This record gives sequence, C-alpha cells and structure tokens, in this order.
Amino acid sequence: MSVIVVSGTGTEIGKTVVTAAVAALAAAAGRSVAVLKPAQTGLAPGEPGDAAEAARLAGGAGARDVGAGGTPGTVGTPGAVTAVELARYPDPLAPATAARRAGMPPVRPEQVAEAAEKLAAGHDLVLVEGAGGLLVRLDERDATLADAAALLGAPVLVVAPAGLGTLNTTALTAEALRSRKLEQLGVVVGSWPRDPDLAARCNLTDLPQAAGAPLLGAVPQGAGALSPRAFREAAADWLSPRLGGRWDAAAFVGAHGAPDGERL
Repeated sequence: MSVIVVSGTGTEIGKTVVTAAVAALAAAAGRSVAVLKPAQTGLAPGEPGDAAEAARLAGGAGARDVGAGGTPGTVGTPGAVTAVELARYPDPLAPATAARRAGMPPVRPEQVAEAAEKLAAGHDLVLVEGAGGLLVRLDERDATLADAAALLGAPVLVVAPAGLGTLNTTALTAEALRSRKLEQLGVVVGSWPRDPDLAARCNLTDLPQAAGAPLLGAVPQGAGALSPRAFREAAADWLSPRLGGRWDAAAFVGAHGAPDGERL
C-alpha cells in the first residue's frame, strides 16, 4: 500500500492524530512518508495545519512542511515525514463551502489523485487525510474524498469516535465505501477516553460489525498533546500489526470492553 486515504465518520474525531500515528510507525521502519491534506479549512496563512501537525508528531526533527500549494513531486528521505497542502481556506467549513466563500478555486479529486501519485513516486507511503467525513463536498460538482480514493484505487482507513452514535455513522461510511467498490482497511478509534462509559466499551465489540471491517487500533485521548518523541515511542501500542504496530484487538477488547449483562 503506497497510498492510504484516511477518512473519518465526522469532524474533530482524531483523524490527524491517527494519521500521525500511522506515519510515525512507517517512519520508524525507515520508510519515507508524505502526509497530503487536500483542503485545509479554518486556518489563516502561516498557521500550522493538519498535515504539518501530523508530520511534527510523526517525524520530529525529520518533519518537513512543504506548505500550502507545495510541490507534490518532493522526494522523501527514509525515516522522515513530509507535509503537503493543496489548498487552504480561512472559514472552518466544508471545503466546497469554504472555497466558495473565499472566492478561491476548489480542490478537485483529479488534483488530489495527481498530487498523491506524484508524492508516491518519491515516498514509500502517502497518507491522504480528508476533511470531515467521507462524503463532505470538495467542490460545486459534489465531488468528495471518495472520488479521489476511487481515482487512486487506494484503500480507506476509517477513523471513528468511541461513544454513543458512532455505530450509525460508521455503518453509513462503510455502506458508502461498499457502494463505490472502495476497499476499507478497517476502523481506528480516534480518541479512546480515559474513563470510557458503557457505550464506548460496548462499541469496541460492535464497531467491526458496523463497519464490516476489523478494528485496527485505539489512540488514547490526549495523544496529540505528547511530545513528538513520546508520541513516536507510544504509537506502536495504539495500532495493529497491519498498520505497523503491535496493538492487539482481542486483548484490548478483553481489557476495556463491556461483557454482556454488565451495568455501570
């Protein structure tokens, strides 16, 4: 897998931290990594975006932020992480809406695919982090991240929240992927609570069924506040071997899930 699309079931659920964790494990294995953010919204010029934050956490001193409109043809360095944005819009809205309000061109799925392919030519792994959920509009033609994934033929890693409501949004995302014949790698819980409630604990068992795909990790709440060194050292405990880590789904569910009949 030279390109993985990272999508969420919604916004503010941990996509950037999960992207950083996948990048960190790949970089630790000596692979060159690029994080591509097609459309960054809600930030002014000069502010660090999601791609730069993922690269900072994953690459530490080896992180390189190419910036908005950066050259996707950049050649990576083994063990380092490159951050690239295609476009940035100031309003914290869906990319199509933010682009329209700013009077700026939207990002097309063809541009996303072209940029990812150029990055893949110079990097061992490219992670394409979406904005919001899978079907958030990129442009006025109703194109979405799913369209970019289809053009790339890339698998999609779904990031989901832990708590109540996640089964429905995860199932809807999985259904959208299946209807488009896109491969779903699996699901990662983007922010596992320090004190999980009954819903979160039951969801550990139910998420794979809702997704029709395996549970591939659980990133602890607050992981993004760690130093890059601490983040990189801990990342393998959050993600499964399929993503380069050592996290064990059965062991995690056994330790943190809610047995049938339990009441809190």
